[in-house]
Amino acid sequence: MTAGVGVAILKRDRWAVLAGLAAVTCLAWAYLFYLAATMSGMEMATMPRVEPWSAVDLLLTFVMWSVMMVAMMTPSASPLILIFARLRRKAGRQPFAEVGTFLLGYLVVWVGFSAVATLGQWGLHAGALLSPAMVTTSPLLGGLILLVAGGFQFTPLKHACLAHCRTPMGFILTEWREGRRGAFLMGLKHGRYCLGCCWFLMVLLFVAGVMNLLWVAAIAVLVLVEKVAPSGEWVARGAGLLLAAWGIWILLGIGA
Repeated sequence: MTAGVGVAILKRDRWAVLAGLAAVTCLAWAYLFYLAATMSGMEMATMPRVEPWSAVDLLLTFVMWSVMMVAMMTPSASPLILIFARLRRKAGRQPFAEVGTFLLGYLVVWVGFSAVATLGQWGLHAGALLSPAMVTTSPLLGGLILLVAGGFQFTPLKHACLAHCRTPMGFILTEWREGRRGAFLMGLKHGRYCLGCCWFLMVLLFVAGVMNLLWVAAIAVLVLVEKVAPSGEWVARGAGLLLAAWGIWILLGIGA
């Protein structure tokens, strides 16, 4: 294979992988917009205002969270996935199946988070702490979530996980595994780092509104900037300061 042909194949792979990731992300966002469009007033048809949740409500909420995590987190994994595909091709392998397996492993972690978030939303609903718009009705709880989320941005866990997410080549060099099983395990490992970095930002949706798509998009952009921008670590700290200040302002307003 000539050098020119090799470069052309790598470029083709890059665009194919980008197109696949874009398709997954767009489909997830399309579902979210569809779901938001089904809202009547401040209440979703599948979310009862007062009655306890049924098993169907629980399942639909889990699906909502899972699709939301796919929409929010797939773009931030793209830089590492592109490097992974490039190295698989240079090793003489067809990269697409293993790229899909890597992405599956990555998203499995976020589906697991979605299950926990679903149970959290169920508990808030059962405790009458969540409005029909899926926003916490307790200023105290909202202020505490903001304050803790802001403080989390400065923790060693956040710093360590963000450092791994910001150095995709370092992850590849230390966590490389062969085959589809290896790709799946790599996806799981990267997903765990990503979860450790970003999970508390997702909890903010209980303050802003779980189906507030403007906030969903804003958090997704913040996650992406933290991971890929040259000053991403400082962006994370700046966001932490703003969140903490917002939480303190709410808590002081309660006591006023």
